[in-house]
Amino acid sequence: MKNVHRATAVFLLLGGLACAQSERHGRKYAPPAPAAHIQVTVTKAANGKPVPNAAVIFHPLKGGKDEGNMEIKTNHEGVAILDLIPIGDSVRLQVVADGFQTFGQDYTIDSDTKIIEVKMQPPGKQSSLYPPAPSATDTSPPATTK
Repeated sequence: MKNVHRATAVFLLLGGLACAQSERHGRKYAPPAPAAHIQVTVTKAANGKPVPNAAVIFHPLKGGKDEGNMEIKTNHEGVAILDLIPIGDSVRLQVVADGFQTFGQDYTIDSDTKIIEVKMQPPGKQSSLYPPAPSATDTSPPATTK
């Protein structure tokens, strides 16, 4: 009789554990979206030579809003690689290098590989929203000395 009670208790315990295993507890895991392989090559527009140590800044966009940024420096061949932007997302790319104009452009990541070539331009004429300063001619009366 003791063995029957023991067997029944074990059966109920195992049955209860089996039921508990079928319930889902906690957060549900959602795997991340597949990421694209993005390669940016930065060269000089004048001669096509690579621009090493240029700052390549990725700004992921969601709904037109900037979601932060990731900065990667180019290697000695002018190449920066990022494998974190999900396929189907948009990214604003900015490239900053000493002695060149800052580059910026938006891209849609529509495949598993995106190759971007940036040709850096030399600095151009600076522009300003402010009106030009008055001319250097001074129309005030001369100062007198005693």
